Amino acid sequence: MGFVGGFESKEQVIPNVAVIGATGAVGEVFLRVAEQREFPIQELKLLATSRSAGKKIRFRGAEITVEETSAAALATSDIVFCSATSEASKKWGPIVRSLGTVMIDDGSAYRMDTNVPLVVPEVNGDDLEWHEGIVSIPNCTTTPMVLALHAMKSVATPVRVTAATYQAVTGSGTAAAAELREQIEALGSGEKIAVPKIYSRQIAMNVLPQVDDFDESGYTIEEIKMRNETRKILHQPGLPVAATCVRVPTMVGHAEVVHVEFDHTIELEALYSALSEQTGISISTNPESYATPLESEGNDLTYVGRFRLDPTVPENRGVVFWCVSDNLRKGAATNAIQIAEELIERDLL
Repeated sequence: MGFVGGFESKEQVIPNVAVIGATGAVGEVFLRVAEQREFPIQELKLLATSRSAGKKIRFRGAEITVEETSAAALATSDIVFCSATSEASKKWGPIVRSLGTVMIDDGSAYRMDTNVPLVVPEVNGDDLEWHEGIVSIPNCTTTPMVLALHAMKSVATPVRVTAATYQAVTGSGTAAAAELREQIEALGSGEKIAVPKIYSRQIAMNVLPQVDDFDESGYTIEEIKMRNETRKILHQPGLPVAATCVRVPTMVGHAEVVHVEFDHTIELEALYSALSEQTGISISTNPESYATPLESEGNDLTYVGRFRLDPTVPENRGVVFWCVSDNLRKGAATNAIQIAEELIERDLL
């Protein structure tokens, strides 16, 4: 069955598509975004674990049965979107490569591999030119920050970045969202909250200054991802980046406070101009007109606001800003589809 959308490329390529992890939080959003963007699909295969095989999902008016992921199921695909575990990515990535297909991976398994592009199309789409069958999507906190940094880099070069994040529970998957709902319902009814299964502590009415495990340095894996991924995407391998990643009791939308130090004096108006010209960013120069996670939910923009000079950095070389975006869309599903659109446009399939 064909699912041809409205997107037109130079070569009119209409790929066969497979989605690994189709029943997960990002997989579900992926299908919604693909419909909204009218992404062209000739044949669509929805894949998952054996536990989810047999489920039915509607896409563009048709009901599709989820299959268990297998090499045979992937054999006819031109593009494979993978939003599953790192183990799944590592298992299927080499198989996809051997089939001459491209896998766009939402996980962290390949992000720092030297032969795997890590791509935000509006920032470093040119890196797709050297892909070898696998392309990675950045962490959902890295993407909005590098979009803003990339725009500002046209005015002055960032020489130091620090960030604090406020990350929604859907960044941990559907089970984490269910756990938050259950805890909220228990609080509302006066019942005892069950022992948490997803997080180490109660998330409702709380914040947890830990996203992922700690390493020996005291930083979490999430914080290390933000540092390393930002460097790779911006092509600044030595850029000092430090982050503190915090899980908060919201469902969708990752927010960040970012401090940037530049190599020379900057004018806020020049940064405003650069950000306003950056595709994918909505900037507010009014300090009272800021976006929240609720406003970000359901669209693909990165909202930037609360912009001000950092008085702790001499010579007006520092700024502080707030940004927020939908972690399931631009932080994952939409970025994946934009990468696919870019691959088609560049004739790289």
